Amino acid sequence: MQAHPGELGAIAQQWFALIRACGDDVRELLHDGHPTACVGDAAFAYVNAFTAHVNVGFFRGAELADPEHLLEGTGKYMRHVKLRPGQQVDGLALMALVETAYRDMQARLQGG
Repeated sequence: MQAHPGELGAIAQQWFALIRACGDDVRELLHDGHPTACVGDAAFAYVNAFTAHVNVGFFRGAELADPEHLLEGTGKYMRHVKLRPGQQVDGLALMALVETAYRDMQARLQGG
């Protein structure tokens, strides 16, 4: 993220900070070069900055409720939200996805 100066880096850093702040049990690591947030050893979200956009991704995103239809992707499990400079995103809806992904991973680890 820090290799991307300007708006893209700022967007990526802002969203990763929000993801890390979900709880005291959130750990961060690099997974395939992407800053990744985990509950224990279980990844639930990542942020990656590209040339023209930032992805906020969810490892079990295909299973998340997405009433605002922010999620993109066709993989079996993963989904992401693309953020672009100058384009508005529903920050509350995206934060709800982050919190839901975090709580979902906590529940999975507790056997629920």
